[in-house]
Amino acid sequence: MNQLPHIASVIAESIQVKQALLQDEALLARLQLAADWCISAFQQDRKVLLCGNGGSAADAQHIATELSGRFYKDRAALFAEALNINTAYLTAVANDYSFDYIFQRAIEAKGRAGDVFIGISTSGNSPNVLNAMRQAQTQDMKTIAMTGQTGGKLADFNPLLLNVPSCDTPRIQEAHILIGHIICELVETALF
Repeated sequence: MNQLPHIASVIAESIQVKQALLQDEALLARLQLAADWCISAFQQDRKVLLCGNGGSAADAQHIATELSGRFYKDRAALFAEALNINTAYLTAVANDYSFDYIFQRAIEAKGRAGDVFIGISTSGNSPNVLNAMRQAQTQDMKTIAMTGQTGGKLADFNPLLLNVPSCDTPRIQEAHILIGHIICELVETALF
């Protein structure tokens, strides 16, 4: 069975989302501001905390790794952490409280005023990311939401919204890692 037309269609859809990103000057300005917030946090010996579920958890880990490890340059490590990496913590809090509070509790413990929190949710409606956003804002952290087109309920918190112009989860996730890479490059260029 020849799947080449379908493969080409998927690639074309991905390109269309990125073209829409490229043409959204307001979104590009918000992306620049997100990078500026991260740069400022690192300059002030603060940190960037990220979280998400499923593919968004993987994106949170990927972005945190690029910041804390390296991106293009051999340089000093930056304090960036994905809150979804400690399985003992996640399962304990999910068991003792609820899965809805796993990231909120982590923000409560690790977040400080001046830190940056990046909540990643393609729908913008993940309860545990919503609770983490609420907690980060009560702790005077800068808050960024990476979502799909509508922003979902995360938009109600008035974070810096990086809402990919798509409602298709795989295309949103592809754009999220592009956005993450842009932030990492801008941070690294500014600081090193």
